[in-house]
Amino acid sequence: MAKLVFGMNLSLDGYVDHQEFAPDPALFLHWIEQVRDLTGSLYGRRMYEIMRYWDEDHPEWTPEQRDFALAWRRQPKWVVSRSLASVGPNATLVSEDAEAAIRGLKAGLAGEIQVAGPELAGSLTALGLIDEYRLYFHPVVLGRGKPFFTGPRPPLRLVASDRIGGDAVRLTYVPG
Repeated sequence: MAKLVFGMNLSLDGYVDHQEFAPDPALFLHWIEQVRDLTGSLYGRRMYEIMRYWDEDHPEWTPEQRDFALAWRRQPKWVVSRSLASVGPNATLVSEDAEAAIRGLKAGLAGEIQVAGPELAGSLTALGLIDEYRLYFHPVVLGRGKPFFTGPRPPLRLVASDRIGGDAVRLTYVPG
């Protein structure tokens, strides 16, 4: 059975924003390894549209960015959306009965499936489908934006904490 893991970079006050801060080189290498090891990723529409950036090469990319793009392109992706008509390479659109489709992925696959996007994660949290939460805190206070938890925070139990790179601290929780 696959494990659904929701993990994202966030500010100290709990907001996710890909424009306000970026991972340092050590954390970026961590993300490359994370993506390489995934069974696949489950996206909401908005997060998938942001991540489509990695579908095409850019001449200004560093070798590490190219490594991330290759790892991201190789993994299967499932995109939960009622508004998209199609998705890109190595992606499957889930537009009907998302709960049944995701329960089927969990039951039929092994390894980790990354959940990407706070709103999708909030829906899956309400259904009791998220197995692990990984919060990558950065020393930034935003005071606004999309919160990591979009609904009531579930009861959680801390299972690990570690520093990654120069600035990020990862807290890992499981439902309590």
